[in-house]
Amino acid sequence: MTSRFASLERAELATLVPELLLIGQLIDRSGMAWCISAWGREEMAQVAIEEWAGSSPVYTRRMQRALKYEGTDVITIFKGLQLDIGAPPQFMDFRYDVQDRWHGTFHLDHCGALMDVEPMGESYVRSMCHDIEDPTFDATAVATNPRAQVRPVHRPPRASADQRPHCAWTVVIDESHHPVTPLAPYYVIERTRAAVVELDPIDETDEGLADYSGDLLADVDFGAFSHSALVRMADEICLQMHLLNLSFVLAVRNRSADEAQAVDITTKQLIGIAGIAAERIHRALRLPDGPAGALRTLELHPLLNPTAYVAATVDGSTLRVEPSDATADGAWIALCGPEEPRPLQAAVRAIDPHLDVEITGDAGSWTATLVRRDDPAPEPGEVAVTRFSTGASFEFESRTSIPIMVL
Repeated sequence: MTSRFASLERAELATLVPELLLIGQLIDRSGMAWCISAWGREEMAQVAIEEWAGSSPVYTRRMQRALKYEGTDVITIFKGLQLDIGAPPQFMDFRYDVQDRWHGTFHLDHCGALMDVEPMGESYVRSMCHDIEDPTFDATAVATNPRAQVRPVHRPPRASADQRPHCAWTVVIDESHHPVTPLAPYYVIERTRAAVVELDPIDETDEGLADYSGDLLADVDFGAFSHSALVRMADEICLQMHLLNLSFVLAVRNRSADEAQAVDITTKQLIGIAGIAAERIHRALRLPDGPAGALRTLELHPLLNPTAYVAATVDGSTLRVEPSDATADGAWIALCGPEEPRPLQAAVRAIDPHLDVEITGDAGSWTATLVRRDDPAPEPGEVAVTRFSTGASFEFESRTSIPIMVL
């Protein structure tokens, strides 16, 4: 099936792709607050470790194959980070240096995630920058080379509010290193349908870059890629979000007292990200207001993409959903339906608070019809929680793409 993103112009896709990367980062802001409420800070950190370690090796390899930069060196690791929802450009402002294929460094001139947790106190900073980062950086690197070690030079807590860079790390690949092995959740996530879904190949005759096999760039110029390559990137990034969410669901279920608690936490996560994602997509692409703009936003929303994974059709004022690989996996769309309208409500009300959805059908096949109410609905509490992140209002800037030379 043709990607829904194929309907966008090349320039629109170049705007949307970094937006999707940032939206993927905000999934944690949407979900972790409810984990803290249920189990406390320390257990929240363990959920985050399992969530990222379970999914990132799977989606990192997918992007490597799609954009033809597979390898075993530091350059491959750095390219993967640039196209990873865990490190969205500028919001997580990674700056890279490469000494040779097996030695590199990076630092963060700006860490949006740090900006989000610093107001919560030093214990939360240590949870993120120490407890979570150590195993998840290695888990990401293992997708490229199990003998890669990502180690801190310095990291928060910061000595002062103006300390720059926020953190610095070395990446060393050496045959003498003990190889890293994936954590247990990885072996579950690699068997999901999201892990193996096939997407349309990139058309190498399309104008622009068809892959990222060339030089490592300080800042990826998404506008240099072809329309076809950008479509594939957008679909792959949406799959990154689904894989991350499936890993989050697994971690939550492993801790929940019962299925009702697991569904409650994962649904709240979806409501929060559904609203913020819709708001950012609508604003970035300058889509129209009202019902037409809301439906167009839904078409491009990660909840309903990629087409090869989520069976959904927008026609007129309705959204039709059928059983798909996503429902079989228990992905986001499986949390929506006649009994649970709140995620879709959050998405359309991010465009216009007067909008609502009426859903008919059953849990497998259902139709959501967009309607307008006289009174505006208040912002859902789950969306307000996600809006706590500085990423909700973050604005990208234009940057020049410069190749990084091997020293």
